[in-house]
Amino acid sequence: MSKPVFTHSHDQLQQIAQDMLRFAREKGASDAAVEVSEGGGLAISVRKGKVETIEQNRDKGIGITVYLGQKRGNASTSDFSEQALRDTVDAAYNIARFTAEDDCAGLPDTDLLEMQPRDLKLFYPWLIDAEQAIALATRTEAAAFAVDKRITNSEGASVHAQQSHFVAANSRGFMGGYPFSRHTISVAPIAGKGARMQRDDWYSSQRNAKKLASPEEIGRYAAERALARLHARKLDTRKCPVLFEAPLAAGLLGSFVQATSGGALYRKSTFLLDSLGTQIFPEHIQVVEDPHIIGAVGSSPFDDEGVRTQKREVVNNGVLQGYFLSSYSARKLGMQTTGNAGGSHNLTLSSTLSKRTDNFKAMLKKMDTGLLVTELMGQGVNYVTGDYSRGASGYWVEHGEIQYPVEEITIAGNMRDMFTQIVAVGTDTLVRGTKQTGSVLIESMMVAGS
Repeated sequence: MSKPVFTHSHDQLQQIAQDMLRFAREKGASDAAVEVSEGGGLAISVRKGKVETIEQNRDKGIGITVYLGQKRGNASTSDFSEQALRDTVDAAYNIARFTAEDDCAGLPDTDLLEMQPRDLKLFYPWLIDAEQAIALATRTEAAAFAVDKRITNSEGASVHAQQSHFVAANSRGFMGGYPFSRHTISVAPIAGKGARMQRDDWYSSQRNAKKLASPEEIGRYAAERALARLHARKLDTRKCPVLFEAPLAAGLLGSFVQATSGGALYRKSTFLLDSLGTQIFPEHIQVVEDPHIIGAVGSSPFDDEGVRTQKREVVNNGVLQGYFLSSYSARKLGMQTTGNAGGSHNLTLSSTLSKRTDNFKAMLKKMDTGLLVTELMGQGVNYVTGDYSRGASGYWVEHGEIQYPVEEITIAGNMRDMFTQIVAVGTDTLVRGTKQTGSVLIESMMVAGS
């Protein structure tokens, strides 16, 4: 992409949103909500020094929800012509006409809407063309190959630059929107040969490309991870402490969000049903949501419905203080939205027991003897019961020192027990998407092997 210039200005997106709302009112809608968006990006991949793919995208779209009392209909289009806008409103209106009434349907209450959104500095366009992106990816992969001659192959390196903007509005006076960006460099080297090959990967992702790790850092670390997995062994079945590396610990935090989200709660399909105000983690565990961190991936002044976001303690001293609710799920539960339509914002898991010195090596020492998990496979989480069983690989640790890599094992437990058995959280913090945490040590899990 030669330059990150949008086809439509912010003012033009606002005008389209206003037009859509006007068309809905003229049609007879009691309420309406619309989102207009446009984006563009460049994605390239290189494998073994040769270009595999170059993709440029320019996308635009409009989605509208029309309400007839408590009946609603949705429709969307990528055509911004006036006739297409009118046709889209008509389609949503006609769907609403024949939809059953839902007593929880409707826009958020006006006093909850963010009428003066703050600028959180989420837009950092990356002025990079295909040739420059190819050079970056090539450097990343070359850095991986340069680490050791045992790096024999690669699944490739990639560079992705994306910038978009949007405007959301509804018939209760809300209108907000902003440009945003996200850029990524990644690589996946392969170590060894034949049946003993091992792969690993690493990436860096930021809104601001200047904050990305260097291609050399990413390539070197990915190669070191792949090399460390060579000559992996199997384990006998046993029960032992398990240390989740920080990227996987972020996944545990994601599981917590899913189990305490409105949809799972009102459907009664979660093991954390009716858990508000109860102890679900040890007293030392804290979870904070802060949607207003400048430049962060999970930041937003309002959620997908226009409801203002706010910093809050989700878990305080192990006690659950709040769910993750949209307006609809909140009404289903007889509660108020938490501003989480569309998901969580900048969640941080921490421990009051953690010290500055509790880095990754210190966490291995805390575990003493047990399993360090660095990769999980499959989707073996039952959110109704909390049962957890996933294929895994990692390293066996004794006396706080890694002894050898392990593979073809399964770790199993129940998430309710896993949460209550969190012994420590490391200061080796890592951001993955909207989640931030260090490595997490769980007191005991079943490890099934040979």
